Amino acid sequence: MHKPISFTALLPDGWRDLSFVAFRDGVEIAQLRTTDPAVALLRYQPGACVPHHEHTGLETILVLEGTQSDERGDYPSGTLVLNPKGSAHSVWSANGCTVLIQWESPVRFTEER
Repeated sequence: MHKPISFTALLPDGWRDLSFVAFRDGVEIAQLRTTDPAVALLRYQPGACVPHHEHTGLETILVLEGTQSDERGDYPSGTLVLNPKGSAHSVWSANGCTVLIQWESPVRFTEER
């Protein structure tokens, strides 16, 4: 039997103290788990975006702060977003945001910016 991995230190605001490093232009990452499924926090500066990409497995996003957007809409703080395998989008944040993200498997970028 597998022991669950707990991230209770993230609650309620412990995630603010994590070390973030550059991920993409204007987006920083704090990796919590690097093996599949990968788990991380992404922090978007206002106006930052991640280019168009396809999901090779389920991606789960919980918006912790601010609003994240894609071609389907805007997702304010507290929104849980599920992007199934085979779905594709680009992501941005007009005013900045922080999200908890889980990738079942790596994404495949279809466009670079």
